[in-house]
Amino acid sequence: MTTNTTFGQESTSPLLGIWAHPDDEAFLSAGLMAVAAGAGKRVVVATATRGEHGPGNIAQWTSDGLAARRERELAASLAAVDVHEHRWLGHRDGELSLVPRAPAVAQIGDLIDSVEPDTIVTFGPDGMTGHDDHRTVSSWVTQAWQQKGRRARLWYATLTPTFHEEWGEVNERVGLWLPGARPPVTPPERLAAHVVCDGTLGERKYASLRAHASQTDGLVDLLGEETFRSWWATECFVEAAPAGSSTSAKAV
Repeated sequence: MTTNTTFGQESTSPLLGIWAHPDDEAFLSAGLMAVAAGAGKRVVVATATRGEHGPGNIAQWTSDGLAARRERELAASLAAVDVHEHRWLGHRDGELSLVPRAPAVAQIGDLIDSVEPDTIVTFGPDGMTGHDDHRTVSSWVTQAWQQKGRRARLWYATLTPTFHEEWGEVNERVGLWLPGARPPVTPPERLAAHVVCDGTLGERKYASLRAHASQTDGLVDLLGEETFRSWWATECFVEAAPAGSSTSAKAV
């Protein structure tokens, strides 16, 4: 079931997701992508790095070996939600803040021009978990979107107060928030989109996540399957704020 989404009533112009690592797209937007694809929208995902430095059982892998595995996992994860268009941006995992900014923003701008989306989804300025790569991708996408005249809607992945209340102990147990992180929180009435992944949609989201086995096997072992299934079963997005203002959104 989905609420506050309009994919069934609007044009089939693409949904574009831009993320830092393989699996970011599954945790934060697999349900949204499945709904969009099911409504006939073209869905394109871009990933900045191949996630070659983990986390996961990286002691078993060289960085090249882990990158190759995560490439295969990403393809399987996207296929689980009927997404078959993907772009690699070609940057090194853990080093996005070192990439020269102007070319990186221009690369995102070229991607926007190529795909011509009506909606872009990515991290908010908080980077969700506070990860520096996440925050860097958010800043690149936001600047490129502004330079392109804000032709598309830009949605940041966010969380609600209910998520923090329900999953606070789990989030602390798995170390979800990096030191200094300020996790996002958005009241329900300010969400641009709210996707509840239950029933068949929940099964597809779970399949999308489990395809990233190098990243999710340990979490399933730690939390148990049912808890893991429920943990990220709701996806929330807030509209990007105008430049110079705090993050805000209006319902669509």
